[in-house]
Amino acid sequence: MKLCALLFFLSLCSGLAQELTPRRWSHLPVDTNITGIGYAHTKADIFLDPVLQVEDLELELQTVAIRYIRTFDFLGKSSRFELGQGYQDGMYRGILKGEEASVYRQGLTDTVLRFSSILYGAPPLKGKAFAEYRKSVYQSDTMVGAAVILQLPTGAYSEDQLINIGSNRFTIRPQVGITHQCKKFTYEASASAWIYTDNDDFWQGSELQQDPFWAFQTHVIYTHQPGVWVSSSIGYGIGGQSEINGNNKDDAGENLAFSLAAGYSFTRQFGAKIAYVGTRTQTDKSFDSNTLAAGLSYVW
Repeated sequence: MKLCALLFFLSLCSGLAQELTPRRWSHLPVDTNITGIGYAHTKADIFLDPVLQVEDLELELQTVAIRYIRTFDFLGKSSRFELGQGYQDGMYRGILKGEEASVYRQGLTDTVLRFSSILYGAPPLKGKAFAEYRKSVYQSDTMVGAAVILQLPTGAYSEDQLINIGSNRFTIRPQVGITHQCKKFTYEASASAWIYTDNDDFWQGSELQQDPFWAFQTHVIYTHQPGVWVSSSIGYGIGGQSEINGNNKDDAGENLAFSLAAGYSFTRQFGAKIAYVGTRTQTDKSFDSNTLAAGLSYVW
């Protein structure tokens, strides 16, 4: 049985899943390749306007994703290109007008591309020169970076379904970040904007428009030794109000996010990461979520 009222939920939270990613601006040697695979399990409680007559709405989502990173020298700056692709299956369960209802979806997610450069600090080096430079700035090092993420409308989507894994629109996410290392501690802060194109086939030919969503995050990272680290993160996001066929939905989001993560390198090439990420809404029409994630990476 379809949860028809989820039309409003989708306009609320589509694309608003806030990332908390520590060490995203790390200095890496050029000509490095990194591949990784990860799994995440998410549970969310979704809060809708009582007029929609939907209660106790829950989401359980499984995600498997692969990632590729290539570092290089771009105009004299340490830069990297990233490619991410996921596969998801999720079950929405709730009570609609007093009766149990559910929706199940599975398929490919939207493909994500990212290009970033370190604009200040972190010269493009490799091999012995890279190792010597990192040793020389161990006491204190500051970097400033910029990036742009492009989310492509490649995920599973049908305009005849109210709930889809894909977004059927482009999302552009410019980012800026600053990192300061002081011996074993690293402090990071970044800001980004999620800018959405229109979805002209949102549901049965309707049009979805959405204002930008603004996100801010900070991280404190402690590196016990090379390849062994832990981090604590907090983020804040606001915005993303949507319109459907020109009708304002009054659904701007505001949320807090928090995370704990840890990484361990088994060898110079193989490593693992685990993380917990939680979000808590600051409005009465959004969602709270908890995610456990783990991944493996290979460097060459």
